Amino acid sequence: MGNLGLAYLAAGLAMLGAVLGAGIGIGRIGGSAVEGIARQPEAANDIRGTAILLSAFIEGVAIIAEILAFVFFFVAQA
Repeated sequence: MGNLGLAYLAAGLAMLGAVLGAGIGIGRIGGSAVEGIARQPEAANDIRGTAILLSAFIEGVAIIAEILAFVFFFVAQA
């Protein structure tokens, strides 16, 4: 029971890391996509498609990290 506070802290930090990492990653993808489209407008559709696909991969990893944080939190309670 004494470690329940640490479980809250660990779950919160894990979720924070997942959200911050995903936000930074998607921001960099978006910035790079805009820069690439500005430099080569004829490749806009290819760049946009790749950026959306990479953003979906990053979101998937963030969701998995959040699910694992919940799992670890509930295992610590048991």
